[in-house]
Amino acid sequence: MPGMRKPGMDNDYYDFSPIVKRAALKWPDNARVALCVIVNLEHYEIQPPADAYMPPNLPGGLGRGGFPDFRSVSHRDYGNRVGIFRVMNVLDKHGIKGTAAIDATVAENYPFIVNECKKRGWEFIGHGQTVNRSITSNMTEAQEREYIRSSLDAVAKATGKRPGGWLGPEYGESTRTPAILAAEGVQYVCDWPNDEQPYRMKVPKGSMVSLPIMLELDDVFTHWNRRVTIMRWEQLVREAFDTMYVDGARGGRLLTLNLHPFLIGQPFRIKYLDQALEHIFKRGGVWKATGGEIVNWFLQQG
Repeated sequence: MPGMRKPGMDNDYYDFSPIVKRAALKWPDNARVALCVIVNLEHYEIQPPADAYMPPNLPGGLGRGGFPDFRSVSHRDYGNRVGIFRVMNVLDKHGIKGTAAIDATVAENYPFIVNECKKRGWEFIGHGQTVNRSITSNMTEAQEREYIRSSLDAVAKATGKRPGGWLGPEYGESTRTPAILAAEGVQYVCDWPNDEQPYRMKVPKGSMVSLPIMLELDDVFTHWNRRVTIMRWEQLVREAFDTMYVDGARGGRLLTLNLHPFLIGQPFRIKYLDQALEHIFKRGGVWKATGGEIVNWFLQQG
């Protein structure tokens, strides 16, 4: 859609809504903060298709040169071979059911990881085909619809349930994406990091809720892109939670952490995730929930 200048917004998916003017959002047991932890399970192709769109700043530095970049590929694969199990252990320790953003290739080729998530009661949400095949407006509508449908079908086949949520690879979307997702039966999307509460999006068919991620605490955004130290990352999570906990007395807030096992699962980083969660759970009034649980509760509130 072309940009449209009007008060507050320049798209048709949602209206401007200042949080200070909303009715107070209530979480279960009057929790002040809902905590959702999304764990990215993604495959990094050695040679993606020639027509695939790959962001130029994709973490890992993989290029399209004349030689296989095994260093970058295997660095990302570390998350599926080692890092994910450290992340699982920390989430188990704190009684957190993760929300697994799983791409089609991992769903089809890593049944061991899928089963480990299922044993823990994790939720699965769609995450595209691979991390280096992003959605783009260069796709036709038919191409994007097939990309989304085949991604959802692969996860449904591997897990036994069609995903109700979606996180695009590298947050990638076209101007059509929320509408296509809703038409395919997806209930919520995590690509719009513009709020501290879920909100309804306007789509022509079906329904859609935005479940915002705290982008500046995404470990790739903070640690890889901005080169913030992991010690400082932990401090940022603590400080963000403390502020949201205070604000949550006037209406529930949402803290969605988006994690990548190839980064946070490294042996010298994992303790900082553990320590950040310990800080969060020292207080009462925190609801640990999957993305789907949060969205379902939100919708029940009217």
